[in-house]
Amino acid sequence: MKDVLPRRTYSQEDIQQILHLAIARQADDKDKEFSYEQLIEIATELDISPETLKQAERDWLEQQGEMVQRQTFNTHRQGRFKRRFGNYAIVNAFLLTVDLLGGGGISWSLYILLCCGFVVGLDAWNTFQIKGEEYELAFQRWRRKHQMKKFFNTVVNKWLKTW
Repeated sequence: MKDVLPRRTYSQEDIQQILHLAIARQADDKDKEFSYEQLIEIATELDISPETLKQAERDWLEQQGEMVQRQTFNTHRQGRFKRRFGNYAIVNAFLLTVDLLGGGGISWSLYILLCCGFVVGLDAWNTFQIKGEEYELAFQRWRRKHQMKKFFNTVVNKWLKTW
């Protein structure tokens, strides 16, 4: 008698994970690229409609754009933190030097150093914390600001070209 295998069923999420793992294993070469025609062929074999595929591609492109913007935003925040930390180090080194040269060792400048160090610590926490509501709000503000700059630059460039 032949062993009958039980019928297997999978949820949509299970199928996505299995296919993701299979594609990752098949593509040993990380630099391997697929053409748009190959993407359409794969989607057709999986019975995915062209409209669904196009919408998924638009969503993916939007996600990639946002990811690039987030990386730019994080780089901007880290650069700003480095400048602030540099200013902190220069000012406090100067104050420590003045306090030492004033005689009697370090006294009053230590309090300033500790207070400023606390502020720099909070700034570092906020800069390198890339999750949470505060981060999202800061990112959205930065994004709107850059969109407005881009819009105004476009308007000014068009206006200058007409003149």
